[in-house]
Amino acid sequence: MTEDEKQMPVIDTSLPDDTAAQDEPVAIEDLSPEMAALTDELIGALKSVYDPEIPVDIYELGLIYKVDVSDDRDVTIDMTLTAPGCPVAEHMPRWVEDAVRSVDGVGDVMVNMTFEPPWDPSRMSDEARVALNMF
Repeated sequence: MTEDEKQMPVIDTSLPDDTAAQDEPVAIEDLSPEMAALTDELIGALKSVYDPEIPVDIYELGLIYKVDVSDDRDVTIDMTLTAPGCPVAEHMPRWVEDAVRSVDGVGDVMVNMTFEPPWDPSRMSDEARVALNMF
């Protein structure tokens, strides 16, 4: 089995025109019940992380670009920040890693920071827009 075959995209929030995503995301309804439950737990963990300057979690802000879970339940996360000079840039990846590591059954966790594509407000969910009065 190749390394690519071992990776199963669980959550992919890439924009449709984002060419950086190399794997097709798996729809939640196509996951096994165990993997669907893990996906929900991972999203919950990601939603527990906030930028201290913004009262919206990083998942709803659209800072999480991709989450891959291997067959061994190792998790790799591609994420960004609202701006490269964000004051918590050196801390945020560790907060994300700690939150995801707290999910039962998760193996190794790796957080990759990227600024391609750069974050912009169009990545925010409707929930985030309402919370920030940006509707």
